[in-house]
Amino acid sequence: MSSCVVGIDVGGTKVLAGVVEGGQVLATSRRETPGRRVSESAVEEALSEALAEVADGRRVHAVGVAAAGFVDRSGERVRFAPHLPWLDAPVRQRLEDRWQVPVVVENDATAAAHAEVALGAARGAETAVVVNLGTGIGGAAAIGGRVLRGHNGMAGEFGHMVVVPDGAPCECGGAGCWEQYASGNALQRVARERMVGQPTLLAQMCDGDLARLRGPMVTEAAEQGDLVALEAFATVGEWLGRGLANLTAAFDPEVIVIGGGVAAAGERLLAPARRVLERTVVGAGHRELPRVVPAELGAQAGLIGAADLALRALRSGR
Repeated sequence: MSSCVVGIDVGGTKVLAGVVEGGQVLATSRRETPGRRVSESAVEEALSEALAEVADGRRVHAVGVAAAGFVDRSGERVRFAPHLPWLDAPVRQRLEDRWQVPVVVENDATAAAHAEVALGAARGAETAVVVNLGTGIGGAAAIGGRVLRGHNGMAGEFGHMVVVPDGAPCECGGAGCWEQYASGNALQRVARERMVGQPTLLAQMCDGDLARLRGPMVTEAAEQGDLVALEAFATVGEWLGRGLANLTAAFDPEVIVIGGGVAAAGERLLAPARRVLERTVVGAGHRELPRVVPAELGAQAGLIGAADLALRALRSGR
């Protein structure tokens, strides 16, 4: 029987499991995330189904779980997850009991950042910031190739920096968080707002039902030159740049890596972000700016990073 290490990325909308070897994803399995208002066991069952399918009879040596939430410093518990039902939950132990294999649990953005720093677009950089744009925004900073986890293990929650006091409500319970202006959810909201009274391909794509509009539709419409979609990307890109200017002031990175599903839009998003960064960062015109580049590992960075962390833990005997 062959063996494998599996990474599982648990986000606000999907569970993606992958067999990873040498930083390459050999097979994947996907499930929809049951949602925030379900039992914790329902989410864990979705993970189990994805794991069994992707393993496909292989012996699993270890599993790395990249979770969209605050993972404590020990990697034992998910303290809080804005898009998932886990609340101070002993996720690592529960999954080990279910699967009978060693499990590593890490924040999804931290796991993706680890992958980009160790294997992807930030490898070799002395200082780097990784920003993941998905349903929300996560990320991490790395110095000397090591991702900073913070005192509580909760560093890198960039999406919850407040950029608009008393602004749009956020699922974290706050308001005006960066992810409400520069994430996948933000892209959809801006596109819906701009669709009203304007001709757009987006109306056809969602059959006139604004509630059915999804980020990939906006990307596809932008690729076809749709003005509403292009305007939505320009707006979100500008907000992205504002946040990157704040991160540059905080970390002075050599490189900023932009990953996550929304980053698939490429220069439609990154070009306006760079312009705003160059204009608004502290010391503009008197400093070397960080390179803003797309992630190399794409939407699978989280599961690749989680699998690599699990493999390293297995080899070290932890």
